[in-house]
Amino acid sequence: MSVEHQPLRASDRDRDEVLVRLHTAYAEGRLTETELDERIDLTLAARTHDDLGRVSADLPGHRPLPGEPAGRLQVAYKDTVTRAGRWRVPDTFTSVVYKGRALLDLRVAELTEPVTTLRVVAYKSAVEIVVPATVRVEVSGMGVSTDVHGAPSAGAPIVRVRGIAYKGSIEARGTREPAIA
Repeated sequence: MSVEHQPLRASDRDRDEVLVRLHTAYAEGRLTETELDERIDLTLAARTHDDLGRVSADLPGHRPLPGEPAGRLQVAYKDTVTRAGRWRVPDTFTSVVYKGRALLDLRVAELTEPVTTLRVVAYKSAVEIVVPATVRVEVSGMGVSTDVHGAPSAGAPIVRVRGIAYKGSIEARGTREPAIA
């Protein structure tokens, strides 16, 4: 095979995008737990775009819009990820965790919009979301809990947590103490 006809090599980011599609498909009931596990193994072993295409060809997929900003996704596969300190939170942020842990600390983060939506999938995982007392928190989904106290002002920013936890947990908790940036 000549060089110009070789399949394009897949990057870590390409594999991460397929992992998100797989977990989303699982959360929507399109894949069983066994299928998810098998496809995750195939995705992590994929070397080319063709390999990745075979893993997810039968699933609907998200295609990023031109100019869509980076930093909207956090993925952990049997690992721990943290997003803390000073960071700009986009209007929609997604965290997908498979057999791991995640921390989203918003205490000194900059919310870029009046309403921020956090989409969270925790498969056999624990995801903790820490919010300052100055925001209003709305949660929905399966396996999502909240422990937020205080009375933010009527015009306070809103953080919406939309999650699905399977054999895991998603917890939004408030704090009165600011984080050290």
